[in-house]
Amino acid sequence: MTSVEFPCAGLPIAISHWEAIRGYMEYEVNDLKSIQDPQDLQGPNDPPHEGLHTFHNARARMHQQIRDGERNRVSGFFWYLYHVMTLWTIPNYLTEWEIRRINAMSPHTLPEAMRQWSELLPKDQWAKPSEELVQMSEQVRQLHKRQPRRPITEFFAEVQRLNLADKRRA
Repeated sequence: MTSVEFPCAGLPIAISHWEAIRGYMEYEVNDLKSIQDPQDLQGPNDPPHEGLHTFHNARARMHQQIRDGERNRVSGFFWYLYHVMTLWTIPNYLTEWEIRRINAMSPHTLPEAMRQWSELLPKDQWAKPSEELVQMSEQVRQLHKRQPRRPITEFFAEVQRLNLADKRRA
C-alpha cells in the first residue's frame, strides 16, 4: 500500500481534491470543466484556471444573454458598474501573473508518486464499488438535491451517522 500526501491550504480545498479524484475514478470524469466550472466560463481551448479569458467569456455571455432577452440592459449596466468598481480586469491580470509566478517556481506541482498513482489501470484491475458505497452515494445525492446550498461535508456526515445507526439496530 502506497501513501501519497498532498499539501492543501484547508479542509474545503482538501475535500475538493478528494472529490476530483473520486469523480475521476467513480464517474470517469476526464476533464476539469465537468467538476470545476459551474458558471460555464471556460472556453474549449482556455487554460484550466481563472484569468483574463474568464472575464472575456463572462462579458461575451452577458452580451449574448441581453441579445437573447434573458437579461435586460439595466443588469448589463450593473455588470459593468460592478467590474469598474472592482478595478475592471486588474484582478484577472493579477491572477494570470500569480499563476505564471507559481509555475515558474514549481513547474511540477504534483508529486511524482501521485503522478505514477494516477496512471490508468487495465480494466480487469478496476475495483467495483461495494453495495454499501453505492447506497450511501445515492443517499448523499438525494440529500444534495433537496438542499443544494448545504455543505457537502454535512451530507457525508449525516449519511454516515444514519448508516451507523442502522448497523447498530441490525
